[in-house]
Parts: sequence; C-alpha cells; structure tokens
Amino acid sequence: MALIQLDTVTKVFSSRKGDVEAVREFSLTIEKGEVVTLVGASGCGKTTVLNMVAGFIAPTSGEILLEGVPVSGVEPRCGMIFQSYALFPWLTILGNVTFGPKMNGVAKKVRLEEAQKYIEMVGLTGFENSYPEELSGGMRQRVALCRALANKPDILLCDEPFAALDAMTRQVMQQELMQIVNQSGQTVFFITHSIDEALILSDRVAVMSARPGQVKAVFDIDLSRPRKMDVQLTDEYLKIKRNIWGLVEEEVRASM
Repeated sequence: MALIQLDTVTKVFSSRKGDVEAVREFSLTIEKGEVVTLVGASGCGKTTVLNMVAGFIAPTSGEILLEGVPVSGVEPRCGMIFQSYALFPWLTILGNVTFGPKMNGVAKKVRLEEAQKYIEMVGLTGFENSYPEELSGGMRQRVALCRALANKPDILLCDEPFAALDAMTRQVMQQELMQIVNQSGQTVFFITHSIDEALILSDRVAVMSARPGQVKAVFDIDLSRPRKMDVQLTDEYLKIKRNIWGLVEEEVRASM
C-alpha cells in the first residue's frame, strides 16, 4: 500500500467571478521512504495539491488516502515546511522545535533530547536560546525543518522551502535535507520551480500540466546516492533535465 495515494483528485475554487478549476483528475502515489517532487509552470496547482494532502483544503472530487485512510481534515501525520519560515517569533529556537511535541504530550526530557538531536543535525548547536529574528534566512529555515521533523511526521510536505534563500545557502540546505532523508528514511513530497533542485533531491519527479493541473509525466531519477552537486555534470543528469524542461516549457507556453 502506498503511503500517499491521490486518486483522480479535482479542486474547483468558487469566487464572485465564477469557478476556477485549479486541479483536474490528479493521480499520484508516494511510497514510504520516497522523495517525490512536483514541478510545473506557475499557477498550475502545485501548492493546491500539497494543501489538499495536508488537509488544509478539501478536494472537490476524488480521494486522498494516507496509509489507506482518507484525509478528511488537517492531517497531524503530515509535517509542513513553508517558503516563509512560519516560526513563532516569541519562542526561542529550542521552544519552536519542542512546541509540537509539547502539544502532543511528549515528556519534557524526551522532547528536549529529540530537539537537540535535530538542532545538532542541521548545524545550529549553540543557537538554542536565540530567537528567529536573530538568525539569517537560511538558519530560520533550518529551524523550520527541525520543527517539522521533531513531530515525527509520516510525510514531510515542502512548499518551495528554499526558494527565498541565496544560491549558496539553498545548496547547503539541499545537502542537509538529503543527509536527513538518508539517515532517517523520511518520506518527502516536495514542490519546486527548480528542475536542478528536483533532480538533486528526488527519487521521482512528477511534471504538472498548465492549469487545470494534471500529472503530465513522472520520471524515475536513477542517479546514485548520496548525490553531490557534481552529478549535474553527468550526461545522464543532463538528459533527464532536458526531457523534464521540454515538458515544462510546453506547459509554460500553453499558459501564456
């Protein structure tokens, strides 16, 4: 059984100007331990798909199953990382990371030990008592990653979490996420506009059509792991990138 199954999911938004079909009969499965990335033209419905998996919004038709159970509301088994960090500014780094486990009744000693493990994993040891405003953008996003992982989600949902970072910091964050996935076997559903980022991180890449978004193609990324940035220079990598870009470009032009 797939960890996540989206079965012919359609989402229509209603407004005073009429209905807008954002996603149409979208089908995709994600297996436990996979990193699956969604790419596509702006406005194709990528974030809408992610929000439906998280249970933030309900599909108009179709079904989303998590471990065989329909998603019917905000799903606590999903961890979410947003582009805008979304940290609690009044809490320290340690307070942000332990917030979820505390709300879930995890014993203080256990949640502090777990939080320290993740903080160390992303290189933030020594910043436990700092506040978000005292950190750089890259450091804040590391905290957001720690906070999501501390809740031990079945699946980590990432909505372009590195898009606002500078190129060097973004590359470091990609490497850290890969390291965490390799160590923990964490399942990840990732959204990005960057084909390079998708190829570096993913086991599979799904390309969406222009709105209303559907799955246009799915690519298996059979590049060796652990992946380093020099994989981008290989012929195999460049071939996959050209194929994905060709499909995305078609959809970008179709949406113009």
